[in-house]
Amino acid sequence: MKKILLLFLISCSVYSQSEYPQDYFRNPLDITLVLSGTFAELRSSHFHGGLDIKTQRKQGLKVYTAAKGYVSRIKVSHFGYGKAIYITHPNGYTTVYGHLQKFSKRIEQYIKDCQYEKESFEVEMFPNTEELLVEPNEVIAYSGNTGSSGGPHLHFEIRDNQERPMNPMLFGIDVKDTKAPFVSAVYAYPKDENALINGKNERVPLRLIPQKTGDYEVEKITAYGNIGFGITSYDKQDLAPNNNGVSNIQTFFNGNKSLEIDFKRFSFDESKHIKRLIDYEYFKSKKSRIQKLFIQKNNPLSLYKNINDNGYIKVEDSTSSVYKVRIRDFKGNETWVTIPVKGKYKVIKKEAQGDASNKSLIYSDKTTTLEAENVTVNFYSNTLYDDSYIDFKVVSDTLHLHEDKIPLQKNFYINYDLSNYKSEHRDKIYIARLYGYYKKPYYVSTKRKGNIISAGSKEFGTYALAIDTIAPTIEPINFQDKKWLSKYRYLKVKIEDELTGISKYRATVNGKWILMEYDYKTKMLTHDFNDNIVRDTRNELKIIVTDNVGNSSTFEATFFRK
Repeated sequence: MKKILLLFLISCSVYSQSEYPQDYFRNPLDITLVLSGTFAELRSSHFHGGLDIKTQRKQGLKVYTAAKGYVSRIKVSHFGYGKAIYITHPNGYTTVYGHLQKFSKRIEQYIKDCQYEKESFEVEMFPNTEELLVEPNEVIAYSGNTGSSGGPHLHFEIRDNQERPMNPMLFGIDVKDTKAPFVSAVYAYPKDENALINGKNERVPLRLIPQKTGDYEVEKITAYGNIGFGITSYDKQDLAPNNNGVSNIQTFFNGNKSLEIDFKRFSFDESKHIKRLIDYEYFKSKKSRIQKLFIQKNNPLSLYKNINDNGYIKVEDSTSSVYKVRIRDFKGNETWVTIPVKGKYKVIKKEAQGDASNKSLIYSDKTTTLEAENVTVNFYSNTLYDDSYIDFKVVSDTLHLHEDKIPLQKNFYINYDLSNYKSEHRDKIYIARLYGYYKKPYYVSTKRKGNIISAGSKEFGTYALAIDTIAPTIEPINFQDKKWLSKYRYLKVKIEDELTGISKYRATVNGKWILMEYDYKTKMLTHDFNDNIVRDTRNELKIIVTDNVGNSSTFEATFFRK
Protein backbone atom coordinates (compact mmCIF):
# COMPACT_ATOMS: atom_id res chain seq x y z
CA MET A 1 0.00 0.00 0.00
CA LYS A 2 2.83 2.36 0.88
CA LYS A 3 4.54 1.62 -2.46
CA ILE A 4 1.33 2.40 -4.39
CA LEU A 5 0.91 5.68 -2.48
CA LEU A 6 4.56 6.61 -3.12
CA LEU A 7 4.19 5.91 -6.86
CA PHE A 8 1.03 8.01 -6.93
CA LEU A 9 2.75 10.95 -5.23
CA ILE A 10 5.73 10.70 -7.60
CA SER A 11 3.46 10.59 -10.65
CA CYS A 12 1.51 13.62 -9.40
CA SER A 13 4.76 15.50 -8.82
CA VAL A 14 6.05 14.65 -12.30
CA TYR A 15 2.77 15.67 -13.89
CA SER A 16 2.74 18.97 -11.99
CA GLN A 17 6.27 19.79 -13.12
CA SER A 18 5.81 18.65 -16.72
CA GLU A 19 2.69 20.78 -17.12
CA TYR A 20 4.97 23.84 -17.26
CA PRO A 21 8.53 22.79 -18.14
CA GLN A 22 10.89 24.78 -15.92
CA ASP A 23 14.24 24.51 -17.71
CA TYR A 24 13.09 24.69 -21.31
CA PHE A 25 12.80 28.43 -22.05
CA ARG A 26 15.52 30.97 -21.37
CA ASN A 27 15.44 34.71 -20.81
CA PRO A 28 15.27 36.18 -24.35
CA LEU A 29 17.76 38.93 -23.38
CA ASP A 30 21.25 38.80 -21.91
CA ILE A 31 20.37 41.20 -19.11
CA THR A 32 18.58 40.89 -15.78
CA LEU A 33 14.85 40.88 -16.33
CA VAL A 34 13.23 44.15 -15.25
CA LEU A 35 9.59 44.54 -16.17
CA SER A 36 7.51 47.52 -17.21
CA GLY A 37 4.47 45.29 -17.73
CA THR A 38 3.35 41.92 -16.34
CA PHE A 39 1.19 39.16 -17.77
CA ALA A 40 -2.60 39.81 -17.81
CA GLU A 41 -2.02 43.35 -16.56
CA LEU A 42 -5.13 45.50 -17.05
CA ARG A 43 -4.88 47.70 -20.14
CA SER A 44 -7.43 50.11 -21.61
CA SER A 45 -9.24 47.54 -23.76
CA HIS A 46 -7.52 44.20 -23.15
CA PHE A 47 -5.40 42.06 -20.87
CA HIS A 48 -1.67 42.31 -21.51
CA GLY A 49 -0.59 39.13 -23.28
CA GLY A 50 3.01 38.82 -22.09
CA LEU A 51 5.93 40.40 -20.26
CA ASP A 52 7.21 43.85 -21.21
CA ILE A 53 10.95 43.64 -20.55
CA LYS A 54 12.90 46.86 -20.12
CA THR A 55 15.89 47.30 -22.42
CA GLN A 56 17.82 49.91 -20.43
CA ARG A 57 16.09 52.75 -22.31
CA LYS A 58 17.80 51.87 -25.56
CA GLN A 59 17.29 49.86 -28.72
CA GLY A 60 19.46 47.26 -30.38
CA LEU A 61 19.91 44.67 -27.61
CA LYS A 62 20.35 41.12 -28.90
CA VAL A 63 17.17 39.05 -28.72
CA TYR A 64 17.75 35.30 -28.35
CA THR A 65 15.54 32.31 -29.07
CA ALA A 66 13.99 31.13 -25.83
CA ALA A 67 14.48 27.56 -27.10
CA LYS A 68 15.06 25.72 -30.38
CA GLY A 69 12.28 25.57 -32.95
CA TYR A 70 11.29 27.17 -36.21
CA VAL A 71 10.04 30.62 -37.18
CA SER A 72 6.34 29.99 -37.85
CA ARG A 73 5.24 33.58 -38.38
CA ILE A 74 6.73 37.00 -39.04
CA LYS A 75 4.58 40.10 -38.95
CA VAL A 76 5.56 43.66 -39.78
CA SER A 77 2.93 46.32 -39.09
CA HIS A 78 2.69 50.02 -38.36
CA PHE A 79 0.80 49.40 -35.12
CA GLY A 80 0.40 46.57 -32.60
CA TYR A 81 3.61 44.60 -32.08
CA GLY A 82 5.40 46.39 -34.93
CA LYS A 83 8.08 43.98 -36.09
CA ALA A 84 7.39 40.61 -34.46
CA ILE A 85 8.67 37.02 -34.67
CA TYR A 86 6.77 33.89 -33.65
CA ILE A 87 8.75 30.70 -32.96
CA THR A 88 7.07 27.32 -32.58
CA HIS A 89 8.93 24.82 -30.38
CA PRO A 90 8.98 21.01 -30.37
CA ASN A 91 7.10 20.91 -27.05
CA GLY A 92 4.06 22.57 -28.68
CA TYR A 93 4.46 26.07 -27.25
CA THR A 94 5.07 29.22 -29.28
CA THR A 95 7.15 32.21 -28.15
CA VAL A 96 6.51 35.73 -29.43
CA TYR A 97 8.97 38.64 -29.60
CA GLY A 98 7.49 42.07 -30.34
CA HIS A 99 8.42 45.74 -30.99
CA LEU A 100 11.69 44.65 -32.60
CA GLN A 101 14.07 47.12 -34.23
CA LYS A 102 15.22 44.64 -36.87
CA PHE A 103 15.65 40.92 -37.45
CA SER A 104 18.84 38.86 -37.63
CA LYS A 105 20.57 38.88 -41.00
CA ARG A 106 18.97 35.80 -42.56
CA ILE A 107 15.49 36.56 -41.21
CA GLU A 108 15.85 40.20 -42.28
CA GLN A 109 16.74 39.08 -45.80
CA TYR A 110 13.80 36.66 -45.87
CA ILE A 111 11.30 39.33 -44.87
CA LYS A 112 12.77 41.99 -47.18
CA ASP A 113 12.48 39.61 -50.10
CA CYS A 114 8.80 39.26 -49.19
CA GLN A 115 8.35 43.02 -48.83
CA TYR A 116 9.87 43.70 -52.25
CA GLU A 117 7.84 40.91 -53.82
CA LYS A 118 4.60 42.29 -52.36
CA GLU A 119 5.73 45.94 -52.66
CA SER A 120 4.59 46.61 -49.10
CA PHE A 121 6.26 47.47 -45.81
CA GLU A 122 3.46 45.75 -43.89
CA VAL A 123 3.61 41.99 -44.45
CA GLU A 124 2.69 38.82 -42.61
CA MET A 125 4.43 35.59 -43.54
CA PHE A 126 4.07 31.99 -42.35
CA PRO A 127 7.30 30.11 -43.20
CA ASN A 128 7.06 26.33 -43.40
CA THR A 129 8.65 24.13 -40.75
CA GLU A 130 11.95 23.79 -42.62
CA GLU A 131 12.53 27.32 -43.93
CA LEU A 132 13.78 29.14 -40.84
CA LEU A 133 14.97 26.68 -38.22
CA VAL A 134 16.49 28.26 -35.11
CA GLU A 135 18.87 26.82 -32.55
CA PRO A 136 18.96 27.44 -28.79
CA ASN A 137 20.54 30.78 -27.84
CA GLU A 138 20.50 32.00 -31.45
CA VAL A 139 20.24 35.75 -32.00
CA ILE A 140 17.03 36.22 -33.98
CA ALA A 141 16.51 39.98 -33.69
CA TYR A 142 17.37 43.23 -31.94
CA SER A 143 15.11 45.00 -29.46
CA GLY A 144 13.35 48.15 -30.54
CA ASN A 145 10.38 50.47 -30.23
CA THR A 146 8.28 49.62 -33.30
CA GLY A 147 4.50 49.41 -33.49
CA SER A 148 2.37 50.73 -30.64
CA SER A 149 5.20 50.65 -28.14
CA GLY A 150 5.39 53.60 -25.75
CA GLY A 151 9.16 53.30 -25.36
CA PRO A 152 12.03 50.86 -26.03
CA HIS A 153 11.29 47.39 -24.64
CA LEU A 154 10.83 43.76 -25.65
CA HIS A 155 7.35 42.26 -25.54
CA PHE A 156 7.72 38.53 -24.81
CA GLU A 157 4.98 35.89 -24.83
CA ILE A 158 4.56 32.16 -24.44
CA ARG A 159 1.44 30.68 -26.04
CA ASP A 160 0.00 27.18 -25.78
CA ASN A 161 -0.98 25.03 -28.75
CA GLN A 162 -4.36 26.78 -28.87
CA GLU A 163 -2.68 30.18 -29.29
CA ARG A 164 -3.65 31.22 -25.75
CA PRO A 165 -1.05 33.41 -24.03
CA MET A 166 0.21 32.12 -20.70
CA ASN A 167 2.25 33.74 -17.96
CA PRO A 168 5.93 33.15 -18.96
CA MET A 169 6.82 33.00 -15.26
CA LEU A 170 5.03 29.64 -15.12
CA PHE A 171 7.95 28.29 -17.16
CA GLY A 172 10.73 29.53 -14.89
CA ILE A 173 11.29 32.96 -16.45
CA ASP A 174 12.42 34.64 -13.26
CA VAL A 175 11.93 38.22 -12.07
CA LYS A 176 13.09 39.39 -8.65
CA ASP A 177 10.06 40.27 -6.55
CA THR A 178 9.96 40.36 -2.76
CA LYS A 179 7.32 43.08 -2.51
CA ALA A 180 3.71 42.31 -1.68
CA PRO A 181 0.92 43.83 -3.77
CA PHE A 182 -0.73 46.98 -2.50
CA VAL A 183 -4.31 48.19 -2.50
CA SER A 184 -5.26 51.81 -3.14
CA ALA A 185 -9.05 51.62 -2.92
CA VAL A 186 -11.96 49.35 -1.94
CA TYR A 187 -15.62 49.68 -2.95
CA ALA A 188 -18.89 47.92 -2.19
CA TYR A 189 -21.68 47.39 -4.74
CA PRO A 190 -25.37 46.55 -4.32
CA LYS A 191 -26.44 43.68 -6.58
CA ASP A 192 -29.96 45.00 -7.00
CA GLU A 193 -32.38 47.68 -5.82
CA ASN A 194 -33.07 45.80 -2.58
CA ALA A 195 -29.48 45.91 -1.30
CA LEU A 196 -27.91 48.59 0.89
CA ILE A 197 -24.37 49.56 1.87
CA ASN A 198 -24.06 52.18 4.62
CA GLY A 199 -27.65 53.10 3.90
CA LYS A 200 -27.13 53.64 0.16
CA ASN A 201 -28.20 51.69 -2.88
CA GLU A 202 -25.17 52.62 -4.99
CA ARG A 203 -21.44 52.01 -5.31
CA VAL A 204 -19.87 53.09 -2.02
CA PRO A 205 -16.16 53.86 -1.42
CA LEU A 206 -14.88 52.26 1.78
CA ARG A 207 -12.29 53.73 4.13
CA LEU A 208 -9.08 51.74 3.82
CA ILE A 209 -6.89 51.49 6.93
CA PRO A 210 -3.28 50.31 6.27
CA GLN A 211 -1.83 48.02 8.95
CA LYS A 212 1.78 47.77 10.12
CA THR A 213 1.91 44.25 8.69
CA GLY A 214 1.31 45.56 5.16
CA ASP A 215 -2.26 44.27 5.16
CA TYR A 216 -5.38 46.44 5.26
CA GLU A 217 -8.55 46.72 7.22
CA VAL A 218 -11.68 48.53 6.16
CA GLU A 219 -13.83 50.53 8.54
CA LYS A 220 -16.84 48.42 9.52
CA ILE A 221 -19.74 48.76 7.13
CA THR A 222 -23.46 48.19 7.54
CA ALA A 223 -25.20 46.31 4.77
CA TYR A 224 -28.26 44.37 3.83
CA GLY A 225 -29.11 42.10 0.93
CA ASN A 226 -26.83 40.82 -1.84
CA ILE A 227 -23.69 42.87 -2.26
CA GLY A 228 -20.30 42.61 -3.96
CA PHE A 229 -16.92 44.29 -3.61
CA GLY A 230 -14.27 45.76 -5.86
CA ILE A 231 -10.62 46.69 -5.33
CA THR A 232 -7.95 48.73 -7.01
CA SER A 233 -4.69 46.85 -6.59
CA TYR A 234 -1.19 46.70 -8.10
CA ASP A 235 2.12 44.95 -7.66
CA LYS A 236 5.70 46.25 -7.80
CA GLN A 237 8.82 44.21 -8.51
CA ASP A 238 12.12 44.88 -6.75
CA LEU A 239 14.03 46.47 -9.63
CA ALA A 240 11.42 48.83 -11.10
CA PRO A 241 8.96 51.45 -9.82
CA ASN A 242 6.16 50.45 -12.22
CA ASN A 243 2.69 49.66 -10.90
CA ASN A 244 2.10 46.27 -12.49
CA GLY A 245 -0.69 43.70 -12.43
CA VAL A 246 -1.31 41.08 -9.75
CA SER A 247 -1.37 37.33 -10.31
CA ASN A 248 -4.25 36.01 -8.22
CA ILE A 249 -7.18 37.35 -6.17
CA GLN A 250 -9.25 35.26 -3.75
CA THR A 251 -12.24 36.30 -1.68
CA PHE A 252 -13.70 34.70 1.47
CA PHE A 253 -16.95 35.27 3.34
CA ASN A 254 -16.94 34.04 6.93
CA GLY A 255 -14.05 31.74 6.07
CA ASN A 256 -15.65 30.19 2.99
CA LYS A 257 -14.21 30.88 -0.44
CA SER A 258 -16.46 33.15 -2.47
CA LEU A 259 -14.51 33.71 -5.69
CA GLU A 260 -11.05 33.36 -7.22
CA ILE A 261 -9.57 35.26 -10.18
CA ASP A 262 -6.47 33.54 -11.56
CA PHE A 263 -4.50 35.53 -14.13
CA LYS A 264 -2.65 32.51 -15.52
CA ARG A 265 -3.94 32.19 -19.08
CA PHE A 266 -6.64 33.64 -21.34
CA SER A 267 -7.67 33.61 -24.98
CA PHE A 268 -7.44 36.63 -27.25
CA ASP A 269 -11.15 36.31 -28.03
CA GLU A 270 -12.05 36.95 -24.40
CA SER A 271 -9.50 39.71 -23.77
CA LYS A 272 -11.90 42.45 -24.93
CA HIS A 273 -14.22 41.46 -22.08
CA ILE A 274 -11.90 43.18 -19.62
CA LYS A 275 -14.70 45.76 -19.68
CA ARG A 276 -16.76 43.27 -17.68
CA LEU A 277 -14.06 42.72 -15.07
CA ILE A 278 -13.45 46.39 -14.34
CA ASP A 279 -15.95 49.09 -13.38
CA TYR A 280 -16.06 50.66 -16.84
CA GLU A 281 -18.03 53.74 -15.83
CA TYR A 282 -15.57 54.55 -13.04
CA PHE A 283 -12.60 53.97 -15.33
CA LYS A 284 -13.91 56.35 -18.00
CA SER A 285 -14.54 59.12 -15.48
CA LYS A 286 -11.66 58.62 -13.01
CA LYS A 287 -9.04 56.77 -15.11
CA SER A 288 -8.67 54.15 -12.38
CA ARG A 289 -9.50 50.45 -12.77
CA ILE A 290 -11.62 48.87 -10.06
CA GLN A 291 -11.52 45.08 -10.35
CA LYS A 292 -14.99 43.77 -9.58
CA LEU A 293 -14.92 40.72 -7.31
CA PHE A 294 -18.28 39.48 -8.54
CA ILE A 295 -19.56 38.21 -11.87
CA GLN A 296 -22.36 39.96 -13.74
CA LYS A 297 -24.35 38.43 -16.58
CA ASN A 298 -22.77 38.15 -20.04
CA ASN A 299 -19.29 37.81 -18.56
CA PRO A 300 -17.48 35.06 -20.54
CA LEU A 301 -14.05 35.43 -18.91
CA SER A 302 -12.31 32.14 -18.09
CA LEU A 303 -10.22 33.66 -15.29
CA TYR A 304 -12.72 32.76 -12.57
CA LYS A 305 -12.84 29.60 -10.46
CA ASN A 306 -14.14 28.43 -7.08
CA ILE A 307 -17.24 30.51 -7.68
CA ASN A 308 -19.95 30.75 -5.04
CA ASP A 309 -23.07 32.84 -5.85
CA ASN A 310 -21.04 34.64 -8.54
CA GLY A 311 -18.91 36.26 -5.84
CA TYR A 312 -21.79 38.11 -4.18
CA ILE A 313 -22.46 37.74 -0.46
CA LYS A 314 -25.85 37.76 1.24
CA VAL A 315 -26.04 39.93 4.35
CA GLU A 316 -28.97 39.42 6.70
CA ASP A 317 -30.27 41.70 9.42
CA SER A 318 -28.61 41.64 12.85
CA THR A 319 -25.60 39.58 11.77
CA SER A 320 -21.86 40.12 12.06
CA SER A 321 -19.71 38.83 9.23
CA VAL A 322 -16.21 39.17 7.81
CA TYR A 323 -15.30 39.46 4.15
CA LYS A 324 -11.65 38.99 3.23
CA VAL A 325 -9.64 39.51 0.05
CA ARG A 326 -6.25 37.93 -0.57
CA ILE A 327 -4.18 39.49 -3.38
CA ARG A 328 -1.04 37.66 -4.54
CA ASP A 329 1.74 38.26 -7.04
CA PHE A 330 3.37 35.43 -8.97
CA LYS A 331 6.13 34.98 -6.37
CA GLY A 332 3.56 34.31 -3.65
CA ASN A 333 3.89 37.66 -1.88
CA GLU A 334 0.43 38.41 -0.59
CA THR A 335 -1.70 41.13 0.93
CA TRP A 336 -4.98 40.75 2.83
CA VAL A 337 -7.91 43.13 3.06
CA THR A 338 -10.39 42.55 5.90
CA ILE A 339 -13.88 44.05 5.75
CA PRO A 340 -16.15 43.67 8.83
CA VAL A 341 -19.83 43.68 7.83
CA LYS A 342 -22.75 44.33 10.17
CA GLY A 343 -26.15 43.30 8.88
CA LYS A 344 -28.66 46.09 9.31
CA TYR A 345 -32.06 46.18 7.64
CA LYS A 346 -33.43 49.53 6.63
CA VAL A 347 -36.48 50.47 4.65
CA ILE A 348 -35.21 51.63 1.31
CA LYS A 349 -36.50 54.99 0.28
CA LYS A 350 -37.21 54.66 -3.39
CA GLU A 351 -35.78 57.69 -5.14
CA ALA A 352 -37.45 59.03 -8.23
CA GLN A 353 -35.84 57.58 -11.31
CA GLY A 354 -34.69 59.86 -14.11
CA ASP A 355 -37.18 60.46 -16.89
CA ALA A 356 -36.60 57.74 -19.46
CA SER A 357 -39.25 59.00 -21.86
CA ASN A 358 -36.66 60.84 -23.93
CA LYS A 359 -34.22 57.93 -23.93
CA SER A 360 -33.98 54.90 -26.19
CA LEU A 361 -33.94 51.39 -24.76
CA ILE A 362 -31.32 49.07 -26.27
CA TYR A 363 -31.76 45.39 -25.45
CA SER A 364 -28.60 43.38 -25.01
CA ASP A 365 -30.01 40.33 -26.82
CA LYS A 366 -31.94 42.01 -29.65
CA THR A 367 -31.15 44.05 -32.74
CA THR A 368 -32.22 47.70 -32.48
CA THR A 369 -32.09 50.50 -35.04
CA LEU A 370 -32.35 54.17 -34.05
CA GLU A 371 -33.25 56.74 -36.70
CA ALA A 372 -33.44 60.53 -36.89
CA GLU A 373 -33.12 62.88 -39.87
CA ASN A 374 -30.37 61.48 -42.12
CA VAL A 375 -28.80 59.24 -39.45
CA THR A 376 -29.41 55.62 -38.46
CA VAL A 377 -27.54 53.70 -35.76
CA ASN A 378 -27.63 49.90 -35.74
CA PHE A 379 -27.12 47.87 -32.58
CA TYR A 380 -26.93 44.18 -33.36
CA SER A 381 -27.63 41.48 -30.79
CA ASN A 382 -25.01 41.28 -27.99
CA THR A 383 -23.58 44.73 -28.67
CA LEU A 384 -24.32 45.69 -25.06
CA TYR A 385 -23.81 43.58 -21.96
CA ASP A 386 -26.98 44.89 -20.29
CA ASP A 387 -30.28 46.36 -21.42
CA SER A 388 -29.68 50.10 -21.24
CA TYR A 389 -31.48 53.38 -21.77
CA ILE A 390 -29.33 55.73 -23.83
CA ASP A 391 -29.55 59.30 -25.05
CA PHE A 392 -30.04 59.59 -28.80
CA LYS A 393 -30.36 62.95 -30.53
CA VAL A 394 -29.42 64.34 -33.93
CA VAL A 395 -28.92 68.08 -34.39
CA SER A 396 -28.00 69.06 -37.93
CA ASP A 397 -25.17 66.63 -38.78
CA THR A 398 -24.15 65.98 -35.16
CA LEU A 399 -25.14 62.75 -33.44
CA HIS A 400 -25.33 62.80 -29.66
CA LEU A 401 -25.16 59.15 -28.60
CA HIS A 402 -25.08 58.98 -24.81
CA GLU A 403 -21.85 59.24 -22.78
CA ASP A 404 -18.95 56.82 -22.94
CA LYS A 405 -19.71 55.11 -19.64
CA ILE A 406 -21.55 51.95 -20.75
CA PRO A 407 -19.29 49.04 -21.77
CA LEU A 408 -19.89 47.49 -25.20
CA GLN A 409 -19.02 44.00 -26.42
CA LYS A 410 -18.76 44.91 -30.10
CA ASN A 411 -19.28 47.72 -32.57
CA PHE A 412 -22.49 49.58 -33.22
CA TYR A 413 -22.75 51.14 -36.69
CA ILE A 414 -23.47 54.75 -37.61
CA ASN A 415 -24.88 55.48 -41.07
CA TYR A 416 -25.28 58.90 -42.69
CA ASP A 417 -27.36 59.38 -45.85
CA LEU A 418 -25.67 62.07 -47.98
CA SER A 419 -28.36 62.14 -50.69
CA ASN A 420 -29.35 65.71 -49.85
CA TYR A 421 -25.89 66.91 -48.94
CA LYS A 422 -24.86 69.66 -51.35
CA SER A 423 -21.11 69.90 -51.62
CA GLU A 424 -18.57 69.75 -54.40
CA HIS A 425 -16.36 67.76 -52.01
CA ARG A 426 -18.92 65.18 -50.94
CA ASP A 427 -16.40 62.40 -51.56
CA LYS A 428 -14.17 63.95 -48.87
CA ILE A 429 -16.78 63.74 -46.11
CA TYR A 430 -16.11 61.34 -43.25
CA ILE A 431 -17.54 60.44 -39.86
CA ALA A 432 -15.64 61.91 -36.93
CA ARG A 433 -15.87 61.49 -33.19
CA LEU A 434 -15.79 64.78 -31.31
CA TYR A 435 -13.52 64.87 -28.25
CA GLY A 436 -12.73 67.32 -25.50
CA TYR A 437 -14.01 70.72 -24.54
CA TYR A 438 -13.53 72.10 -28.05
CA LYS A 439 -15.05 68.99 -29.68
CA LYS A 440 -12.07 68.35 -31.90
CA PRO A 441 -12.94 65.89 -34.70
CA TYR A 442 -11.04 62.60 -34.91
CA TYR A 443 -11.36 60.35 -37.93
CA VAL A 444 -13.38 57.15 -37.53
CA SER A 445 -12.77 54.55 -40.23
CA THR A 446 -15.47 55.41 -42.76
CA LYS A 447 -16.85 53.25 -45.57
CA ARG A 448 -18.89 54.41 -48.58
CA LYS A 449 -21.65 52.70 -50.52
CA GLY A 450 -23.51 54.97 -52.88
CA ASN A 451 -24.89 57.89 -50.88
CA ILE A 452 -24.39 56.13 -47.56
CA ILE A 453 -21.28 56.48 -45.41
CA SER A 454 -20.90 54.32 -42.32
CA ALA A 455 -18.53 53.73 -39.42
CA GLY A 456 -18.35 51.30 -36.53
CA SER A 457 -17.44 52.17 -32.95
CA LYS A 458 -17.31 50.54 -29.51
CA GLU A 459 -17.67 53.81 -27.62
CA PHE A 460 -20.66 56.04 -27.05
CA GLY A 461 -20.13 59.76 -27.51
CA THR A 462 -20.67 62.59 -29.97
CA TYR A 463 -20.20 61.99 -33.69
CA ALA A 464 -20.51 64.32 -36.66
CA LEU A 465 -19.81 64.72 -40.34
CA ALA A 466 -16.51 66.36 -41.16
CA ILE A 467 -14.72 67.17 -44.38
CA ASP A 468 -11.07 66.89 -45.33
CA THR A 469 -9.84 68.54 -48.52
CA ILE A 470 -6.25 69.03 -47.37
CA ALA A 471 -3.66 66.70 -48.87
CA PRO A 472 -0.84 65.17 -46.78
CA THR A 473 2.48 66.96 -46.47
CA ILE A 474 5.79 65.42 -47.58
CA GLU A 475 9.08 66.88 -46.33
CA PRO A 476 12.62 65.63 -47.06
CA ILE A 477 14.66 65.43 -43.86
CA ASN A 478 18.27 64.57 -44.67
CA PHE A 479 18.55 65.59 -48.33
CA GLN A 480 17.40 68.07 -50.94
CA ASP A 481 16.87 68.11 -54.68
CA LYS A 482 20.00 67.49 -56.79
CA LYS A 483 22.03 66.38 -53.77
CA TRP A 484 24.79 63.72 -53.77
CA LEU A 485 23.99 60.98 -51.26
CA SER A 486 26.96 58.65 -51.81
CA LYS A 487 27.97 58.68 -48.14
CA TYR A 488 24.43 58.34 -46.81
CA ARG A 489 23.00 55.02 -45.63
CA TYR A 490 19.45 56.26 -45.15
CA LEU A 491 16.98 58.37 -47.08
CA LYS A 492 14.51 60.04 -44.72
CA VAL A 493 11.22 61.77 -45.47
CA LYS A 494 8.57 63.04 -43.04
CA ILE A 495 4.91 62.57 -44.01
CA GLU A 496 1.95 63.97 -42.14
CA ASP A 497 -1.82 64.40 -42.43
CA GLU A 498 -3.56 66.44 -39.79
CA LEU A 499 -7.23 65.51 -40.21
CA THR A 500 -7.81 61.91 -41.30
CA GLY A 501 -4.32 60.39 -41.14
CA ILE A 502 -2.16 58.49 -43.61
CA SER A 503 -3.87 55.66 -45.47
CA LYS A 504 -1.10 54.55 -47.83
CA TYR A 505 2.15 55.62 -49.43
CA ARG A 506 4.30 54.46 -52.33
CA ALA A 507 7.91 55.31 -53.14
CA THR A 508 9.83 54.59 -56.35
CA VAL A 509 13.31 55.33 -57.65
CA ASN A 510 13.64 55.42 -61.43
CA GLY A 511 10.20 53.82 -61.63
CA LYS A 512 11.15 50.87 -59.38
CA TRP A 513 9.41 50.37 -56.01
CA ILE A 514 11.64 50.86 -52.96
CA LEU A 515 11.00 49.82 -49.38
CA MET A 516 10.44 52.74 -47.03
CA GLU A 517 9.74 51.81 -43.43
CA TYR A 518 7.06 53.95 -41.78
CA ASP A 519 7.15 54.93 -38.11
CA TYR A 520 3.83 56.62 -37.32
CA LYS A 521 5.13 57.90 -33.97
CA THR A 522 7.85 60.00 -35.63
CA LYS A 523 5.92 60.31 -38.94
CA MET A 524 9.08 59.19 -40.71
CA LEU A 525 9.62 57.20 -43.89
CA THR A 526 13.10 55.65 -44.11
CA HIS A 527 14.83 53.82 -46.95
CA ASP A 528 18.01 51.82 -46.30
CA PHE A 529 20.43 52.08 -49.23
CA ASN A 530 21.93 48.77 -48.03
CA ASP A 531 18.93 47.12 -49.67
CA ASN A 532 21.07 47.58 -52.81
CA ILE A 533 18.06 48.53 -54.94
CA VAL A 534 19.36 51.99 -55.85
CA ARG A 535 22.38 51.36 -58.11
CA ASP A 536 22.31 54.19 -60.68
CA THR A 537 24.25 57.42 -60.42
CA ARG A 538 21.29 59.67 -61.25
CA ASN A 539 18.08 58.75 -59.45
CA GLU A 540 14.55 60.09 -59.75
CA LEU A 541 12.66 59.73 -56.48
CA LYS A 542 8.86 59.82 -56.44
CA ILE A 543 6.70 59.47 -53.33
CA ILE A 544 2.90 59.46 -53.36
CA VAL A 545 1.06 59.75 -50.02
CA THR A 546 -2.71 59.38 -49.65
CA ASP A 547 -4.91 60.14 -46.64
CA ASN A 548 -8.01 58.27 -45.49
CA VAL A 549 -10.46 60.18 -47.69
CA GLY A 550 -8.34 59.99 -50.83
CA ASN A 551 -6.44 63.28 -50.85
CA SER A 552 -2.99 62.66 -52.34
CA SER A 553 0.32 64.48 -52.50
CA THR A 554 3.28 63.74 -54.74
CA PHE A 555 6.90 64.55 -53.95
CA GLU A 556 9.61 64.33 -56.59
CA ALA A 557 13.34 64.93 -56.34
CA THR A 558 16.59 63.96 -58.02
CA PHE A 559 19.58 62.65 -56.08
CA PHE A 560 22.96 61.19 -57.07
CA ARG A 561 25.03 58.27 -55.77
CA LYS A 562 28.34 56.74 -56.77
